Amino acid sequence: MSSPIVVQVVVDKPLAQGFDYLWDKSALGLDPEVGHIVEVPFGPATLVGMVIKVSAHSDFDIEKLKPVTQLAPLPPMDPAALRLMNFASQYYIHGLGETIIPTIPQMWKKSSDWEKILAKINPAEAKKTKKKKVEEPVRSEGYIGESQLNEAQEEALKQLRASSTQKEFKASLLQGQTGSGKTAVFLNWLKTVLGDENSQALILVPEINLTPQLERRVRAYFPDKKMVVLHSGISEKKRGIAWYEAVTGKAQIILGTRLAALTPLPNLRAIVVDEEHDPSYKQQDGIRYSARDLAVWRAHDLKIPILLSSATPSLETWMAAKSGRYQYLRLDQRAQGAGLPRVHLINTRDPQNQFSPGDLDKPATKISLSKPLVGAINRSLQEKKQSLVLINRRGYAPVLSCGACSWLSKCQQCSSYMVMHKAGALGRKPVLSCHHCGLVKPIPSHCPDCGNADLKTLGQGTQKLEDSIEEVWPGARVLRVDTDSSRKSKGAEELFQEIHDGNVDIVVGTQMIAKGHDYQNIGLVAVLDADSRLFSQDFRAAERLFAQLVQVAGRAGRASKDGEESGDIYIETQFPEAAVFQYLLRHDVDGFLSHIASERDEAKLPPFSYQGLVHAEAKSLDKAIGFLSSLKGRLRGQGLITQGLRVYDPVPKSMLRVAGIERAQLVVESDDRRQLQDALEAIDRELRDSSQGRISKVDRIRWLIERDPISI
Repeated sequence: MSSPIVVQVVVDKPLAQGFDYLWDKSALGLDPEVGHIVEVPFGPATLVGMVIKVSAHSDFDIEKLKPVTQLAPLPPMDPAALRLMNFASQYYIHGLGETIIPTIPQMWKKSSDWEKILAKINPAEAKKTKKKKVEEPVRSEGYIGESQLNEAQEEALKQLRASSTQKEFKASLLQGQTGSGKTAVFLNWLKTVLGDENSQALILVPEINLTPQLERRVRAYFPDKKMVVLHSGISEKKRGIAWYEAVTGKAQIILGTRLAALTPLPNLRAIVVDEEHDPSYKQQDGIRYSARDLAVWRAHDLKIPILLSSATPSLETWMAAKSGRYQYLRLDQRAQGAGLPRVHLINTRDPQNQFSPGDLDKPATKISLSKPLVGAINRSLQEKKQSLVLINRRGYAPVLSCGACSWLSKCQQCSSYMVMHKAGALGRKPVLSCHHCGLVKPIPSHCPDCGNADLKTLGQGTQKLEDSIEEVWPGARVLRVDTDSSRKSKGAEELFQEIHDGNVDIVVGTQMIAKGHDYQNIGLVAVLDADSRLFSQDFRAAERLFAQLVQVAGRAGRASKDGEESGDIYIETQFPEAAVFQYLLRHDVDGFLSHIASERDEAKLPPFSYQGLVHAEAKSLDKAIGFLSSLKGRLRGQGLITQGLRVYDPVPKSMLRVAGIERAQLVVESDDRRQLQDALEAIDRELRDSSQGRISKVDRIRWLIERDPISI
């Protein structure tokens, strides 16, 4: 009698271990391999899992083991992808199953459909092939061939090509002014990489909204290459097919947001991380990984080149380039020779910058914009240039208030205010909405506390600003771009196309409009309420604000040629003397990064130290704080808090309550990366011993360990 085949399978549960199952070769038709995706019985239900070990023995009674019920029609995950998953699981202190399984598209997790899936994919493939024959490859206006590159771009391309011929890990930072042609450099470089028919390249972008524009450009460079797009905004079927084509090596170019960073790619030869500084690369639920950091680890593991591209690199990446760990490539001029936009700081504390009753040029309708900004928009309209007005607050007004008793529209479930949205944004009538828990309520007709019917809005969001701009400039074509407007019939791509086509005079929007878009006729960029992001408990706030201002400033004057005017950026602030604005005035990215590097070094904050967070969520704050205090006490009692490891007292989170749950955190910090890793692993073991999954047995506290948090 032949010995049984035992496989260890991990599933998407907050458990550290895998589970043993029997493999019936005659029923499943194949020998098992590590990396096979399977369906297994788990309790009363069945779950999709992955085989991580094959053996002839089990620590449990063979008779009691249940059999694997089904095998997915997929090749086993390649060994390099499994190494990546193992590293992510260990580094980010997360179970292997709950690291791997969420990366598989939903379509492949419905085991009842496995038999039909390949039939679905093959007709889709056939249709695409037919279509391809009819269509002639077209080169769009986004195509810039090697012969059109300027001297700096040619030099960067040459160095990248040299690094990719050596079959070894090489990380490069491509730092260039906005509009300097970074995309043209890396797409020409990828032409060399993709010369081999079997090779694959991964291009990561931070936001879904950037994908369509870059997708068109990539298709212009590679009309004959198979490209797939992976992000959460596409249908499950589309994503499932795209993932299958990437995993089987059929697709040569994989373009996607952070979730694409964990896609198995058997023939990966190069990685590009565009806008590498962007916080969107950090996952904020489940396994809290950084897609950029995992991409660097993956390139190192595979011994392939990786390019990190940004106008405002993160401090970590910039310091790695400065120290020589990364190759440092620079593009210090705009691609077509145009100058950078002129920066104007408007001090909103100065009465001269506000309209007074006697001003002849005062708009007939009340508007919350400053005097210099209104004048600048007038000039931009006369010159037939588009204006971009950025305010980082969607909705109509941040708060509804009662002047009689000071009632404010607080969310009952969160420690935040409900934002007023006008009719049409989230429903047919105006509503109050919480941007944290999603609660939506009708606008009260009178104050719930005192009955006063005269309720007023405080502050302004994109909707209110859009209304007042339409009143002041009734002849102008105004377009609002935020997640509310892009959720309606016109998706984000159509809204951006309206701007590109010149059908808009004034664009009002949130940070969605600031990133990476290659607008051709923007003459003026205005930033309102920049100070709201200047002062924060988060030590990275100034770095993020600076990056956003450089990015949004870079939307102006992009199509200008040599000697032409290059646009203006106006920033309304009460603190024009702040370092962020002063370095921006000089377009001095390196100066600003040096400035914050010295501040962080003095305070021993990342990247001069390493941090982890233990999150705790409970029905009451006292229980969450008590749980973390008890943990700190146990760590001290076991001698785990040693020289160089700092464990701070637990504190409430800055957003204390979300959806009725109170939240606290414990910061663990060390000057040594390895020491922090050991401490977090010890904390994980300590908490798992007294928990079911990731919920404590006493008081039912939900906990999570986060490595390298980007906001505290």
